Amino acid sequence: MVGPALKASLICFFILVCCVGYVWQKKQIAELSRQIRNQEAHYNDLRDHNDKLKKQIAVLMSPTALEARAKDLRLGLVAPSPMQIWRLPEPPGDVPAGTEPDRQLAAGRSGAVAAVMEQ
Repeated sequence: MVGPALKASLICFFILVCCVGYVWQKKQIAELSRQIRNQEAHYNDLRDHNDKLKKQIAVLMSPTALEARAKDLRLGLVAPSPMQIWRLPEPPGDVPAGTEPDRQLAAGRSGAVAAVMEQ
């Protein structure tokens, strides 16, 4: 008589443990989905804020905004004349060591080119 009662109580205990585990697992899934939604909302807020900052940087770096700011601060800045602008070429990319060719580094106001040859 003790054997069948023990067997029935073990089966009931097993079913009870399975039910509790199932409910706990569903609760965990709901909690994780809530956390994911919150993180996605936070990510979207950060992305929107980043986009706003990028637009603000673009506006602040525009030549008209910079000129207006220089005028407001009374810095006395003016645009350079074309004769005051020096253009330098970009150095070549991946050049093996020891085989770097001559490259133009700077041009003087008289138009003379200073070339440097690394040895």
